[in-house]
Amino acid sequence: MYQASCLCGQVELQIAGKISDIIHCHCSLCRKSTGTAYATNGFVNTSDLKIVKGNEHIKYFEFKPGRRRHFCVHCASPLFSSNSDLPEKLRLRLGILDSDISERPMSHNFVTSKANWEDLDAKLPRYEEFEPSRMK
Repeated sequence: MYQASCLCGQVELQIAGKISDIIHCHCSLCRKSTGTAYATNGFVNTSDLKIVKGNEHIKYFEFKPGRRRHFCVHCASPLFSSNSDLPEKLRLRLGILDSDISERPMSHNFVTSKANWEDLDAKLPRYEEFEPSRMK
């Protein structure tokens, strides 16, 4: 069982099953909806996702007929997407997970659409906190 929540904590989810087909999506839609270089998404069975708290705080943006991106109305955290052509599956935004998962991403997709500043293989320094030069 996986636990997930939005940034402000108004929405809490549980996922009872596996997360499959995890990808890093670099398409312009995912970049715009997350404000980041890519979105990490995985599929879950609709029947495996339970809204534990805050269903009334979840709204959606339907960017194409039947394709909805669900988010928290308070903090705007993206939660999952639904597609009327595939009602038995939801595409979960993995950044909302509070639990560690055993599944791993399988690919980077739409790399020809990636942000021009994203270097997939960059050998950048890694820090446990803010970078040392950052003003706190």
